Amino acid sequence: MDATALDDLPAQLQERVVCSITAAMQYRLPANILLAVAEKEGGRPGQWVKNRNGTHDVGAMQFNTRYLAELQRYGITAGDVAAPGCYPFELAAWRLSQHIRNDSGDLWTRVANYHSRTPGYNAVYRSDLMRRAARWADWLEARFVTREAGRTPAQVPRDTGPRQVSER
Repeated sequence: MDATALDDLPAQLQERVVCSITAAMQYRLPANILLAVAEKEGGRPGQWVKNRNGTHDVGAMQFNTRYLAELQRYGITAGDVAAPGCYPFELAAWRLSQHIRNDSGDLWTRVANYHSRTPGYNAVYRSDLMRRAARWADWLEARFVTREAGRTPAQVPRDTGPRQVSER
């Protein structure tokens, strides 16, 4: 990635952008969508935010603790989710790829399931996410050579779970 493409961003956002783009490429997600989710979530490494339902949102991508049991079978802990660096963005990209692949509804509903499957909460999140993703698409288009690349379902790799801590 060309470092000059990030010059117009505050230093604290540069890691979010680099990690989001890298994770989006790894999990074959549109980068503007992962950037929009990262911006919307707006977390920081080490951050734990208590939700009204008793769960917590953890780290830069505000990964909900409800999903930690699923990650534990891969050896991934809350500390990994809360850590600085790009790994939490990779975990979020993996989770988004699961929502896109396995959930029902249109693309934006499936992506907004990252936040909530409850229709009302999903709709509010989805609406804001679509605006943010459009802005990020424009930002990316102005700074990077982009192309549309279609893949047939047979070409999409089979999910093997998130990259484990030992693979970092």
